[in-house]
Amino acid sequence: MTAIAGDPQPNVDFYAGVLGLRMVKQTVNFDDPSTYHLYYGDSAGTPGTLLTFFPYGSTGTLRGRRGTGQTVAVSFAAAKESLPDWRHRLEARGIRVEGSLERFGEPYLAFEDPDGMALEIIGTKAGGQHLTGFHSVTLAESALEATASLLIEQFGYRQTGSDGDRTRYETLGEAPARIVDILKQPGVRRGSVARGSVHHVAFRAADAEEQLAWRSALTEAGQEVTPVMEREYFESIYFREPGGVLFEIATDPPGFAIDEAPGDLGLALKLPPWLEPQRARIEAVLPKLRIPEQAQHAI
Repeated sequence: MTAIAGDPQPNVDFYAGVLGLRMVKQTVNFDDPSTYHLYYGDSAGTPGTLLTFFPYGSTGTLRGRRGTGQTVAVSFAAAKESLPDWRHRLEARGIRVEGSLERFGEPYLAFEDPDGMALEIIGTKAGGQHLTGFHSVTLAESALEATASLLIEQFGYRQTGSDGDRTRYETLGEAPARIVDILKQPGVRRGSVARGSVHHVAFRAADAEEQLAWRSALTEAGQEVTPVMEREYFESIYFREPGGVLFEIATDPPGFAIDEAPGDLGLALKLPPWLEPQRARIEAVLPKLRIPEQAQHAI
């Protein structure tokens, strides 16, 4: 998932420092190289663990508004036994935590990042003290049917439960990030995507061939899909699902180790070849970052 942040240093301190995620890649927004594109995940940037940010700065950057047509919560997974430790860790840093919550039989903590983006840590049976990747994502929609149809008929999800105005859809298997929850909110005004909100949600394609097959199938189904876009570490296509949330389908390859060794991921600013001649100008604009020592996932 990719979100919009304010100042980059508080973002780094929170996600790499407080949550203990690995800074997998430090690069720029290829469409606007005056701002960073920061990638956080597990030690290798495995699909299903990656949360990325465009930090545009807090001055003059509007705060997003939660509402329909929007991703309204990003949920990480961790062993349920670790939730008291996570609550202590967050509260010790002045972060307000809603605890003793339960959804579909799983306990969870709810809190916000420095820009007000809604986050959850959901306790699962597997895993250790660290975050094991995404558990799920919550989409707020004014209506359920069209988005649900896309997930089921196009993406192969299946409905696995409902709880009040929340309906759950899952893919098969035990991989992380296989759950999409739809929160039906008729009458709620549409959200706005800005600082503290998710910009888009990405789904995996094994390779470019599979991605093109998805593009063809979605286009035939009436979706307006972008051309393939080169993102250096993967290739992407984008479209808006019927409720308005921006979806991406991204390839797994070539991955994040194409321009730095696995042990050095995220330690230096990396630019794509077409921006490398502008490095001096880009570095002069970007604020310097302090990257916390990356003892991955330790609580």
